[in-house]
Parts: sequence; C-alpha cells; structure tokens
Amino acid sequence: MYERLAQFAQTWGLLYFVILFLVVLVYALWPSNRKRFEEASKIPLRED
Repeated sequence: MYERLAQFAQTWGLLYFVILFLVVLVYALWPSNRKRFEEASKIPLRED
C-alpha cells in the first residue's frame, strides 16, 4: 500500500510541479508583464 501511494505521489507530484513551473515561466515572460517587472527590478536602487 505504501509503495503504491509513494509511486502515485512521485509521478503526479512531478507532473504537478512541472506544470506549475511552466505556468510561472509563461507568466514571467509574458510580454504585457515586462513593464511591471522592469519597474520592480529598479526598486532596490531608488533613493527615497
């Protein structure tokens, strides 16, 4: 029973994290988000 559960978790867990990674990658590289990320990257350099 444990081996089947572990195999299920390993297989579907990997698939889940691969899909999650691809979604985050698409979000980060989506052209309409470029301005937002460029502004956020300059926050540490601002002198407020």
